[in-house]
Amino acid sequence: MSEIDRFTLDIGATHIAGKTRFRVWAPLATSMEVELVDSGVVKTSLQRDGEYFQGTLPAASGARYWYWLDGTLRCPDPASRSQPDGVHGPSQVIDPEFAWSDNRWRGIALEEYIFYELHVGSFTPQGTFDGVISRLDYLVELGITAVELMPVAQFAGERNWGYDGTFPFAPQNSYGGHEGLKRLVDACHSRGLAVTLDVVYNHLGPEGNYLHGFGPYFTDRYRTPWGDAVNFDGPDSDAVRDYFISNAQYWVTEYHIDALRLDAIHGIYDFSALHILRELTEAVHRQGAALKRQVYVIAESDLNDVRVVNPPESGGYGLDAQWNDDFHHSLRALLTEDRAGYYADFGSLLQLEKGFREGFVLSGGYSAYRKRRHGSSSADILPSQLVVFSQNHDQVGNRMRGERTGEHLTLQQLKLAAATVLLSPYLPLLFMGEEYAETAPFPYFVSHGDAELVEAVRQGRLEEFTSFGNQGAPPDPEAEATFLSAKLDQEQRHLGDQRAIFAFYRELIQLRKEYSSIPWMSRENLRVVTSEEEGILAIVRSSDDGQVLCLFNYSDQSRVISPALVGGTMNVLLDSTGYYRPGSVVTMYTTRPETFQTLAPFGVVVYRKEK
Repeated sequence: MSEIDRFTLDIGATHIAGKTRFRVWAPLATSMEVELVDSGVVKTSLQRDGEYFQGTLPAASGARYWYWLDGTLRCPDPASRSQPDGVHGPSQVIDPEFAWSDNRWRGIALEEYIFYELHVGSFTPQGTFDGVISRLDYLVELGITAVELMPVAQFAGERNWGYDGTFPFAPQNSYGGHEGLKRLVDACHSRGLAVTLDVVYNHLGPEGNYLHGFGPYFTDRYRTPWGDAVNFDGPDSDAVRDYFISNAQYWVTEYHIDALRLDAIHGIYDFSALHILRELTEAVHRQGAALKRQVYVIAESDLNDVRVVNPPESGGYGLDAQWNDDFHHSLRALLTEDRAGYYADFGSLLQLEKGFREGFVLSGGYSAYRKRRHGSSSADILPSQLVVFSQNHDQVGNRMRGERTGEHLTLQQLKLAAATVLLSPYLPLLFMGEEYAETAPFPYFVSHGDAELVEAVRQGRLEEFTSFGNQGAPPDPEAEATFLSAKLDQEQRHLGDQRAIFAFYRELIQLRKEYSSIPWMSRENLRVVTSEEEGILAIVRSSDDGQVLCLFNYSDQSRVISPALVGGTMNVLLDSTGYYRPGSVVTMYTTRPETFQTLAPFGVVVYRKEK
């Protein structure tokens, strides 16, 4: 039995031995017909089966088709596996079989994930899945273990971040479609790289969303910032839940995806007894077990709610991990002194210390930005259940110009930010290009075909940044030039300071991997010490064979390291200033000040002391 035989998507077009079974949920329709595009506009009626319509036709793989609702409304398939002509074109029958070469792939432990978030369209000149394949050896050289793809579900046009997808089962045609994505996943696995896919279950995009005509996929009981909320708990919601749960299983099975990153779960509303997040996660875990692969579900959430990852038996949803924005906010506010918007709650070194010790900084206390108490304590969950970063697509792209952190930080500050993330006890995530301080921005871009929608998006961006008038207007999101400005140039990693940053990232990742005997992702035997006045944060990790001391200087002044932290003879594992080479030996005596070490402004030093 093949892997695909273990899971069959029971909606959409299922190709079986030269024929195709069509099945669609359409409780709002009284009749349903299929039109095969190459059949001369011949329509074939489907038979009602409860709230579904279904039937089998002699349609080969590659055949294009439309659904006709009540004989008047022509629509693509809500569960289309392929939209070769875009969101407004017909759907296409796809044979899911593929010549996989990853039969021995079982995934990697979550604790080993070092995420690299990338946007397929701007990561390479080609802007395709095959283009990403051409850069995989580069990511292996860097030390990455998990490629995280921003959403690839079919969206309108050819330029989009991906969060406007309207066909959750169809990989974007301009990226290379279903075969291109499978080639990419297979190529990743052949290099030992896991693949995480960003999926959007809180809304669908504004153009090409044909679901309203089929059934109550959406509800007006709740609102999201992006449009109608998905109907996860109202009348007729069972089939809606099945639709999205099937989508998650589909990616894991037919595309061999290793982890799903659920976008903005704070926009998913469900007050039923069995929360959709729990039901979906349990289904994905069951599917992973059936496939004998390690498969994970990770959430993006701004709720700071540990119920997301707590086990169901203690009232949680059981997801494997969630993003921790607080860690980013603490770090950025500390280095840039930015206090606008949600950064108003951050800026103290003690908050970053709490981030190292516990994870969430806002853990039930008052939030000045929200004007209320916010969050719950994450001190009792595993560090491997939190993902941290100094950059990501939101924190870069949601700025008016989409400028990267390198425009605001010095070389040493960039190294300090990288070390803060990669030497933390959490799962680290890098955003494409940060490893060499890419100069291209990552602005917001779209390519909608609806002129009124384009103008609405433009006006929305202008209004959002009205208070930034002294910086001019934001880039036109519809202009092709805006998208092209985001194209990366990995050759920058060979130039000047960017070369030094790239080498430092590689060194950090190698250090994290090499000293696996040190419990990086454990709060046991972890000590965090802070001097708020001097801007020094120290992390001491102890194991049976010694200690590792990580020293961070978040001030613009040189600081003398106190031998009270760790005295005696130590080996230097890393020095961001390059003063000490790895392997150098230093000795600090508490009674001899001339032996005390000095930590440069915004410097990072890592020592190892043998027992």
